[in-house]
Amino acid sequence: MHRFVVPAALLIAAAASAQPAYFPLKDIQPGMHGVGKTVFSGTRIEDFQVQILGVLENIGPKESLILARLSGGPLAETGVMQGMSGSPVYIDGKLVGAVAMAFPFAKEPIAGIRPIEDMLRVSNVSSEPMRQVSLSLDSKDLTAMLPRRGEAMAADMRMVDIATPVSFGGFTQAAIERFAPQLRALGLEPRQGVSAGGRVPARMGDPAALEPGAMISVELMTGDLSIGADGTVTCIDHGKVYAFGHRFLSVGPTELPFARSQVLTLLPNLASSFKISSPKEWMGTISQDRDTAIAGELGVRAHMAPISISLFRGGHKIEGYEMQMVNDRFLAPFLMQIAVFSAIDSTQRTLGAATYGVRGEVEFQGNAPPLKLNNMYAGDANTAMQVSLSSAIPLAYVLQSGFSSLEVKKVEMEIECFDEKKQLQIDQVVAAPEEVRPGETVRLTTVLVGDNGMEVTRTVDYQVPVGAPEGPLCFTVVDGNLANLTEYRQIIGGAPRSVERLLDNVNKLRANTKAYVRVWRPEPNFQIEGEDFPDPPPSLALILGASQTAALQGRNSKIEELEISAGDAVISGGKTVQVEVKE
Repeated sequence: MHRFVVPAALLIAAAASAQPAYFPLKDIQPGMHGVGKTVFSGTRIEDFQVQILGVLENIGPKESLILARLSGGPLAETGVMQGMSGSPVYIDGKLVGAVAMAFPFAKEPIAGIRPIEDMLRVSNVSSEPMRQVSLSLDSKDLTAMLPRRGEAMAADMRMVDIATPVSFGGFTQAAIERFAPQLRALGLEPRQGVSAGGRVPARMGDPAALEPGAMISVELMTGDLSIGADGTVTCIDHGKVYAFGHRFLSVGPTELPFARSQVLTLLPNLASSFKISSPKEWMGTISQDRDTAIAGELGVRAHMAPISISLFRGGHKIEGYEMQMVNDRFLAPFLMQIAVFSAIDSTQRTLGAATYGVRGEVEFQGNAPPLKLNNMYAGDANTAMQVSLSSAIPLAYVLQSGFSSLEVKKVEMEIECFDEKKQLQIDQVVAAPEEVRPGETVRLTTVLVGDNGMEVTRTVDYQVPVGAPEGPLCFTVVDGNLANLTEYRQIIGGAPRSVERLLDNVNKLRANTKAYVRVWRPEPNFQIEGEDFPDPPPSLALILGASQTAALQGRNSKIEELEISAGDAVISGGKTVQVEVKE
């Protein structure tokens, strides 16, 4: 973690003034009255009243919840609001816990209070990074590895975590709507146009300005595009900050910057009211995101990764976006996907033929080689989603492959936009002659067809090696995606042994602007860490075949690969032909 630390004297002064006394859960009784603290307007912390209704035992694994009725301020009109998560509750001046749960559509502000004992345990859990997860290069959902929170508005009226309002600044409405189902499944409620957005000043704020009950925003992305999740500070203890009273995304050890926020207004809503807020100044970093709370440190600056997205048409730049995103191995790829989608959507039409060429790279800290981005996408609809997902998947795969040393340094992308569908289909493949002898040449003619009767013919020659055995010799002409699936089954399902091998394997994946001719025979083939070993001697084949992890066996033995280029267009499809080798 890269840190910038506020002078120790300031932290000591802040901590000394905020050392809390705790009210134990075992002493909670129905009928007790307490006081809660939260922000209803601006940055001023206000009181609301709390009446204890009882304790719900074992509501979770070794967890209990305090049930209470809230009153005072605007709560009679708004009910329990999104953004109140973490609001501290006191009895006799001692901290009981945080407002954390509520009933959707409830007519009264009945809330679940997370006991402070459960929240404080977050600091004692391991800070080891999370291990490898199962993600392949053909994944469709970059949030699939994150814990789901279930249906927040279930009709059975269960008490659920108060949804975390997430404010989007600079994003298109289509981007918010497209990713809203994934966000809601994680317990997040996306909002557009209800925060000031923009950039948080670079300087760190005074830790003494943050108090229990203050509003904070956990910033996932800042700059031309911004994403922030709102909640309330529960407790500050010796420079440690505890907030929310429930998980944010449950990513465990992390590095998420948070800022002190001001509430612009409250919006009563029949489903769930919420606060509209704006981040003002950096306060520190959230380092733990667990089931019962998020926790972090004051005065510590999180290391964020710069991301640059530039859009071009006809070789001229038409728009550019500069942001900083959190350097979390689970969140960064998803944030990159949303940003790419919105950038394309903001400058391009949603429907109609379109093509996008993507060029760029992801640099990592240290000596790791960069991850290359180089592909083209074409379609009649939903092309922006295809571009955004396909661009982010390689980063997600690399970051989640089990190498904790990998940390993003910066992301740079250039997207060339075309208002036409530049796509060609592999229609015919002809090999001549049909019978050849070793040393002779086979001419392969491939016909590619596109829209409006467009037809492109390409030829490539292959010389049969001297000494080639008799029998069938096959030529499979496929697009880049099919070639990758054929050649890199081990990459998709295996575990690379080094960062260099991992990035080399991913960077070798073929672009889809060419067709690839796979010359092969129906003979045994073994693949080890992405490298082919065709038709090995029987003794070696026996050893490789007995291996359960090192080698991947195939029935076809690749002899050579040739490339066919058709210019600036996406090639799709596949065809196979064969000739007979004679003595």
